[in-house]
Amino acid sequence: MSTTTDLRTDPVAPLWTCPFCSLLCENFALVDGRLAGSDCPRALAALAAHGQSSAAAQCSVDGQDVSMAHAVDAASQRLAAWSQPLFGGLGTDIAGARALYRLAARCGAICDHADGSTLMAGVRAVQDRGQYVATLGELRSRADLVLCIGTDAVTRYPEFFRRIGLGEADSPCRRVVFLGAVAPAGLPATLDVQELSASGDLFADLQQLAALVDHRHVRAPDAGLVDLAAQLHAARYAVLVWEGASLSAEGELAIDAVNRIVASLNRHTRAASFGLGGSDGAFSVNQTVTWLSGLPLRTRVSASGLQHEPRLFDAKRLLEQQAVDGLLWVASFDPTRLPPAAALPRIVLGPPAMHGRLRDAGALHDTVFIAVATPGLNAPGHLFRTDGPVVLPVFAARDDGLPGVAQVLTQLAQRLEAAP
Repeated sequence: MSTTTDLRTDPVAPLWTCPFCSLLCENFALVDGRLAGSDCPRALAALAAHGQSSAAAQCSVDGQDVSMAHAVDAASQRLAAWSQPLFGGLGTDIAGARALYRLAARCGAICDHADGSTLMAGVRAVQDRGQYVATLGELRSRADLVLCIGTDAVTRYPEFFRRIGLGEADSPCRRVVFLGAVAPAGLPATLDVQELSASGDLFADLQQLAALVDHRHVRAPDAGLVDLAAQLHAARYAVLVWEGASLSAEGELAIDAVNRIVASLNRHTRAASFGLGGSDGAFSVNQTVTWLSGLPLRTRVSASGLQHEPRLFDAKRLLEQQAVDGLLWVASFDPTRLPPAAALPRIVLGPPAMHGRLRDAGALHDTVFIAVATPGLNAPGHLFRTDGPVVLPVFAARDDGLPGVAQVLTQLAQRLEAAP
């Protein structure tokens, strides 16, 4: 667990909402570009990757540096020539998502996030069964048993246990169980920490646990899972934590099992699930597109209607099968998240630091690159937090004079509308 210093009483270090994972931690600060109030490795790595940008951001067309206006003109011309574009990456905030949706409708584009496979696993499970979910605040104030399923919860989300108050004197939680995962180092000594892996197959263990929680007969049940089922029934508020990125390719089946366990428990006590995920704008874009269209990502948006195909419209599959003729890649949070290598023209919207990485990789051929601001670093914006309905504003910690994703996409849409 990372350590923090309370910055609320420090007038020199204004609080900053970190945009680099979907926890959206609000008690950090940036002092002269350095992180204060936390040693979160994810935030530190992200800040190092961005570096100190300048207003003289790089835009290029086929590797040749050009002005922003020239790059937008070139991008609009290429976008107009594509018959079936793919909008991928989708690392942006709510305003960027709204502009992206409007542009997709103009172009008949298919939209999929860079983490689309992980995202769709959770979406499909919800579509099939629904789910009971908890917020970070409920975890902190009510959960007396936390069950981490297939994840240690902090490898990708280092601040998670601190955010839910684990180990604090007023925390109701005194027991944390790791099913199919190893407990991380540094957990408070006051906690009862258990590790359990009955068969070595997480999905099989979840299936058996679901049966035991539902009081169904299980031949030769595992003693550890029997005890865990009893603990879940005895808890006043159990929360089952899962992380899509840590699950297998059939992650929706594991998530469905989690949802069945929670539903069974709620007949007699109180339980909820908590999915860790949605960073790099994944939840923000998916929630926004769903709100605007009624359908989640992996949807083709056009003036003639909507087509949602969660398996067919997998960006990786579309690129491998050459089913699209152009890629608009948006990745405003992570300059290391380069577009996938593919033999097709590309428009890339990313932080200035991404341009050098593309050049070093020899990946600027047949590519229009436009530098954009990062919400929460050098632009304001709004993002959905990992716990679903919670939207938080993020504020610029510095001004690099860069346009936001929404501004660039709106300019592209305007040029397409004005074209003869």
